[in-house]
Amino acid sequence: MPAANESQSKGGKAVTFDLIPRPDKKDKKKEEVPPPPTKGVYIFPNGDKYDGEYQHGSDGSLERNGYGVHTTTEGAVYEGEWKGDKMNGRGKLAHPSGALYEGEFVNNQFHGQGKYTWKNNSFYEGQFKENKMEGTGQFTDTEGQMWTGTFRYKAAPGLRFELKMN
Repeated sequence: MPAANESQSKGGKAVTFDLIPRPDKKDKKKEEVPPPPTKGVYIFPNGDKYDGEYQHGSDGSLERNGYGVHTTTEGAVYEGEWKGDKMNGRGKLAHPSGALYEGEFVNNQFHGQGKYTWKNNSFYEGQFKENKMEGTGQFTDTEGQMWTGTFRYKAAPGLRFELKMN
């Protein structure tokens, strides 16, 4: 309740209120703050290797959180940010085939702004949604020719070819 102040005026007493917010007196549970990440190397039972920041879950399991590098036994390498034991944030995923994705990840998927380069060095740079080229982007072929426009997974109606003359 606001604090009341009494003062005298011609017609009698006047009461004014100072509207000073008071802290909420309700019982609030303190939010649990996770412990800071630990850095180290972990070899998974299947032979995959993780080198980076992690935390232990409530059940004692390892949960990748922070920055780290995960290398699979097949040769795929992800280097970047982890949250909740998933690729989340900025990172780089190199495939054994020679293809490379650099950009944003959400829940282990290409999602947001990124660049995917195929083994033959052609590439797409633009928006991704759930591992698909989705939204505004640019495709550059092996000859350096560029097409820009809106991509919808495998379709890209209305792309504009950019002609560069030297």
